[in-house]
Formats: sequence, C-alpha cells, structure tokens
Amino acid sequence: MANNDVVGKILLTQDQIWQKAKEMGAQISADYEGEELILIGTLKGAIMWMADIMKNLCLDTQIDFISASSYGSGTTSSGRVKIKKDIELDITGKNVLIIEDIIDTGNTLKYLRDYFLSQDPKSVRICTLLDKPSRRTADVRADYIGFTVDDLFIIGYGLDFDQKYRNLPYISYLDN
Repeated sequence: MANNDVVGKILLTQDQIWQKAKEMGAQISADYEGEELILIGTLKGAIMWMADIMKNLCLDTQIDFISASSYGSGTTSSGRVKIKKDIELDITGKNVLIIEDIIDTGNTLKYLRDYFLSQDPKSVRICTLLDKPSRRTADVRADYIGFTVDDLFIIGYGLDFDQKYRNLPYISYLDN
C-alpha cells in the first residue's frame, strides 16, 4: 500500500458477493436454458467475478477475454477507449455475455458492446458486479447487476488502483 492510500471500510464481503453470484448464475442459466453462451471477461478487473459467475452456471459455455481501458494510472476515465487484447473466439451467431467488474462512466463498456455487435452475434448482454450510475455518461445499462455503489473509487475483488488492491477478498474503496 502506498503511503497516501487509505483503504476504506468493507462495502461488500466475499460472502455477499458469492451469494449474488449464485443468484445471478441461476438467472443467467434460466435465461439461456438450452443454448450455448460465450462469456467474455474484461481484463483484469472482472477475473474474480467471472470465476464466481462461471461456477454458478448450468450451461454449455466458452470463455474468452478482452482488455480495454479508458483509464491510465489515475482515478478518472480519460474518455478514450483502447483495446489492448482482443478476443480469440468467433462470436458470429453466438450468445455473448460480457462480464464486467464495474460500470462507471460506461464509455468502455458501450465501446465494447458496439464492437461485439459489429461482429454479428446472436445476442450481447452485460453482467456486472458493480454499477455506479451516478457517474454514467454513456448510454449503456447492464442486463445483470450485482450491486449499485456510490461515487467512490472502488477497489478489491479484482478492482484496482494503479494495479494495487486487486487481491482484496472484499469490495472497499480508496479513502484519502
């Protein structure tokens, strides 16, 4: 931890997150019953949430990952989206579920949704662990939302600040 970083109180425990993943996994399984589903995780923040969702699905699934960002080392979005690692699977005619850690401004997620839609999938839906609607500037909404959070810089459970705090087994925030 850097000297000036202060981790705030625990907002969501690992148990609360796991319970939500079970509920959402059941809903997603029901929504896609009898169909295949491609899960596309947004690196690096969604890795823990994606693993929890995957464990709770009763479907034929494939997984892939994409890395895109509108953040540098700061705490606010730059507004410009850059794909750093693209998916490898062909999603033409397939059901796609984007697994996201947090929707903040929505700029990155809107870009990714539009990018995937341009590849002619059967469907594209979004599953996010956290939603921060107070900061939304892009017209994007998740189909599956774990928890709504206040306008804090969220860390833990895969979410980072300058690549730190991803390993926290709970959701917290920077308080400085």
